Amino acid sequence: MNIVLLTAYDGTELCGWQIQTNGRTAQGEIERAIFSAFGRDARVTGSGRTDAGVHAAGQVCNFALPDEIRIRPERVADALNTYLPPDIRILESAAADEDFDACRTAKKKTYRYSIYFSRRENPLLERYAVRAGEVPDLMKMRACAYLLEGEHDFAAFSSTGSSVRTTVRTVYSIGFVPWPEESGQGISGMHVDVCGSGFLYNMVRILAGALLDVGTGRLALSAVEEALTAGNRELLGKTMPAKGLTLLSVDYGFPLFRR
Repeated sequence: MNIVLLTAYDGTELCGWQIQTNGRTAQGEIERAIFSAFGRDARVTGSGRTDAGVHAAGQVCNFALPDEIRIRPERVADALNTYLPPDIRILESAAADEDFDACRTAKKKTYRYSIYFSRRENPLLERYAVRAGEVPDLMKMRACAYLLEGEHDFAAFSSTGSSVRTTVRTVYSIGFVPWPEESGQGISGMHVDVCGSGFLYNMVRILAGALLDVGTGRLALSAVEEALTAGNRELLGKTMPAKGLTLLSVDYGFPLFRR
């Protein structure tokens, strides 16, 4: 039986999604929980990697569960949560078609980058958002977003260390969501939601930094356009910290779970 899981995790103390030898990862913890719950080793396939410190509200993954293990697919989530650490939880579980692959079947992914505006750090916000000292001009950010939407070669928006075959990606939309007043502790902030076909290494964090720099006047829109055309990473600012990034959702073109 092919089991698909909807997973959420706080990435603060994790070394990312993919199994590593030097620290805890979301994939490694889920695979250990599967062995503890069912007595079987299983390789879990995620929709994609998240880096160390990056969070997930809607990571999707799947694994093969032997048919002789008698459990309703929707109860797998409860079985695994019994053995998972508190910073990782399975929100939903279901049976999927045998040819479903959480990585190869994905159509779109949406990431959220969270920023708050304050002269000083707020310890109640720092775990999941990044502070900016000034409020940016939203119209300038929207102009930058319009430039970045569509199919482009995003080589300038990727950190070194990636071995992808092509740096061409499609960004379907970039949206700006103001924080509700009750969630900002009296401090204003925004979420930058980026939906695309897929993303390069650190692409969303670099993109969020460019949007913020344009909004605050530290970077000209023409510099972003030149970076996009020339593929020159040096024309853009620094990569934003991992803690502000959350994998919000993965779209497969059809529902995975009953609601």
